[in-house]
Amino acid sequence: MTEKSLVGKPPIGLLRLALRMPLLLYRFRMGWLLDGRFVLLNHIGRKTGQAHKTVVEVLGHANASDTYYIISGWGYKANWYQNLRTTPDITIQIGRRHLDVHVETVSAKEGAQLLIDYRDKHPFAARELSSIMGLNLFEASPEILEATVQKSLPVLALRPRLS
Repeated sequence: MTEKSLVGKPPIGLLRLALRMPLLLYRFRMGWLLDGRFVLLNHIGRKTGQAHKTVVEVLGHANASDTYYIISGWGYKANWYQNLRTTPDITIQIGRRHLDVHVETVSAKEGAQLLIDYRDKHPFAARELSSIMGLNLFEASPEILEATVQKSLPVLALRPRLS
């Protein structure tokens, strides 16, 4: 497993189109069809100051704290990830629900556990994610997952902000 295989260039062609489908659903006000599996991030460009929208898959959700967890599959250099690091107070949308959140990077250990929980809860999606990212979530040990999160796959917590 090399870092390049995990954070290589974003996909092109049909895979790119497939990965953009959730954004199109949100744009057409049909995000509710995604059943809480994808979150729309409304963030500000760190260089331009312009508003951006990015849809990412939800890695997990803590009901008690209403915290959503996501992962930057393209690594620490992903534009949306860098934007969230610069301006961590954003608004998200999950289905029809809007929520003001503060974004925080979780520890590598917590990120690895969230990947394990995701793998167990969504085995089909985890297989697809494994093939796209080049990381076999089913064969990787917790230690390998923790090292991978630390090195190249940041996991973020979207915690509700108090009004």
